[in-house]
Amino acid sequence: MPAFAHAHAAHPQWVMAAALVVTQLRAQLTAPPINRADEDDIALGFVYFTDAYASDANDLLSYLRTELPFVQRWVGSVGIGVLATSVEYMDEPAMAIMLCDIPTDQVQVFSGLSPLAPIGQGALGWPVQSAWVHADGAAPELGALIEELAQRTAHNVVFGGISSSRQDVVQMAYEDSSHLGVDLPQGGVLLGGLSGLAFGPDVLVRSRVTQGCRPVGPARSVTAMDGRVVLQLNDRPALDALFADLDVSWDDRPNAIQRLQQTLVGLESAAWVGDNELVEAERVQSLMAKRAGLFGAQTRVRHLVGLDVDRKGVVVGDHVLVGDDMQFCERHVQAARADLMRVCAELRDELESLTEPQAGADRAGAVIRGAVYVSCLGRGGAHFGGPNAEMKIIQHALGDVPVVGFFAAGEIAHQHILSYSGVLMVFG
Repeated sequence: MPAFAHAHAAHPQWVMAAALVVTQLRAQLTAPPINRADEDDIALGFVYFTDAYASDANDLLSYLRTELPFVQRWVGSVGIGVLATSVEYMDEPAMAIMLCDIPTDQVQVFSGLSPLAPIGQGALGWPVQSAWVHADGAAPELGALIEELAQRTAHNVVFGGISSSRQDVVQMAYEDSSHLGVDLPQGGVLLGGLSGLAFGPDVLVRSRVTQGCRPVGPARSVTAMDGRVVLQLNDRPALDALFADLDVSWDDRPNAIQRLQQTLVGLESAAWVGDNELVEAERVQSLMAKRAGLFGAQTRVRHLVGLDVDRKGVVVGDHVLVGDDMQFCERHVQAARADLMRVCAELRDELESLTEPQAGADRAGAVIRGAVYVSCLGRGGAHFGGPNAEMKIIQHALGDVPVVGFFAAGEIAHQHILSYSGVLMVFG
């Protein structure tokens, strides 16, 4: 099957950028190898736009619905930067769109207007396998909302990102639900909360997380806590373990402070949520990543926010429990590049190796038709060595695959909010 139609453009006026994108999409849809018939509906359109267009989001959605009426659903988000195949638009007016002709009855838009039903209680006729989510970072108890949403999927996982904007934090979640035979609100441009897509079993999607940090010491178990102060790691004072990993001494205060400012913390919960093939695969991938000196998908990178010198403790910017694994780390360009290439290769190899019947059809060597990528704002540009470098790595590793996405204020994977990471979802 052909790759998804996709297009991107930059222009100070949103309507000009949208017109350029629509023109490109129409040309692709009517030319080989797509050759879309006029009566054929397309299930889904992803749209990502920079915050220069945030105040015009309603007009943008209306324009897309008018110019591309055969697209049944529109989902997307604002971002300080947006991503497209081999291109990164940061701090400039731009948008990127991808149209996905996946099974039209195997995807549902959800939001606060039409929430995703708990497993077994929906009217869709199929169990939700996974979900792609956009979130407002200011939403109360966002971590709990994401965890609860993940539990409404068969595999207890969601992927996506937190919208970033210097203006309105807007999301798009529109669905023409008449084709489903159910009475769901159509939605539109939304402020606050969560929105996104739920996928059924006949949609071949796979997701991976890539971390942008490298451990500087071994993983240790948290053995003593007081509030948010980690007091002991493997029954050793946490501050002693930190100084040993960094090879610094408090006697050399300037050097120690400089190293501490560059140090982050990787956390992994003691218990893995769920018991199915996907969770087991993540366990294996996490173990392989650790053996390669990288972080696995379940690791949450957080800031080291303070020291308790008197008690030899460290303060972490997240909830930590006794029994959690904790590992000091730092941002590292080569580790980020290597890990990004690793997850792309894993996804490509996994799809190419499919030989068993899935979703009612034999897929011997499935190909990637399109991808969505969310990257942390802290990873863009110079972190990968130059403009567009991160997207060029993805294009090199995945091949000539259409990609859209955005730079996020936080990344979402499994049931966690991550930092300094990338989340990649591919359609086979």
